[in-house]
Amino acid sequence: MPEYDHPATESLTLLGVLRGLADPIRLEIVFHLGSVPEATCASLLGSRPRSSMSHHFQVLRESGLLRTRIQGVQHFNSLRRADLDFRFPGLMDAVLAARPHEASAGTL
Repeated sequence: MPEYDHPATESLTLLGVLRGLADPIRLEIVFHLGSVPEATCASLLGSRPRSSMSHHFQVLRESGLLRTRIQGVQHFNSLRRADLDFRFPGLMDAVLAARPHEASAGTL
């Protein structure tokens, strides 16, 4: 199975990261991944169509917010927190602090 390309830390841009965060579904994924080491795509789908979620995962990967590793047929996603903190100090602290109470109750 192919591996995904992930942008290098030094190539991450603020505009790209903000684009990744601009959609409510993607932001919800980031909030969830901010509270767990990693999660499978299946656990992040909820009741949403797989096709639209594939697009969201792709945008999150391309923006540098998400790392996806493949193990067998499972795709494990994690927030690129260390890379983001290095490139944009304080940004992810601010984003994750803005997590609504409902999202922290496990809406994913």
